[in-house]
Amino acid sequence: MTAADSAQPIRVVIADDQATIRDALAAMLDLVADLSIVGTAADGAALVDLVAEHQPDVVLTDLRMPGMDGAEATRIIGESSPDLPVVVLTTFDDDESIFRALDAGARGYLTKDANRHEIAAAIRAAAAGQSVLDRTVQQRLLAGAVRSAGPSVATASPAELDALTAREREVLVHMTDGSSNREIAKALFVSESTVKTHINNVFAKLALRDRGQAIAFAHRHGLANG
Repeated sequence: MTAADSAQPIRVVIADDQATIRDALAAMLDLVADLSIVGTAADGAALVDLVAEHQPDVVLTDLRMPGMDGAEATRIIGESSPDLPVVVLTTFDDDESIFRALDAGARGYLTKDANRHEIAAAIRAAAAGQSVLDRTVQQRLLAGAVRSAGPSVATASPAELDALTAREREVLVHMTDGSSNREIAKALFVSESTVKTHINNVFAKLALRDRGQAIAFAHRHGLANG
């Protein structure tokens, strides 16, 4: 049973290197009836220790922090606690930051203009096993994918689509909603290494350079989620 299914509040730890933001988030979210802030950290290393100590239901972390950043902390947390969802809350919405966080295993990505209700909703969704990308990040992700799309994306033929196996298509569809390799593996009941193999096969068969082109391809050919 997940925290979202329980009568108990969702236990959250928060990491942000700016004390003012960290304390404000903790105070703001502690006012939400079904959330309980059980600890705060100023960097990724402290966050990893905090998770081990408190075993929270959800992690809310900034991305760029001194020393160990939020993405690296997310990766380490995922190795020791693969079912613990991490939601990134950051000022950065560039492609590199977004993909780095999602590839590290983050289940949600919000920018810091999100309000209390949006942050709380993302935490609840993460606790329930769902992925959440706020609208700004979704638009940025898709815009970046379209900008980076090469000729192969625009001119892909039915034969190229037919070259994909059913599983490779499934993986491509999951990529369009921002799922990390770990999340795709969990959804398809396969290993992360298997997912990576499928992704590499997709890139090779469709002559794509990167994840951005793959997402653009999926949108152009009606394979995107939603």
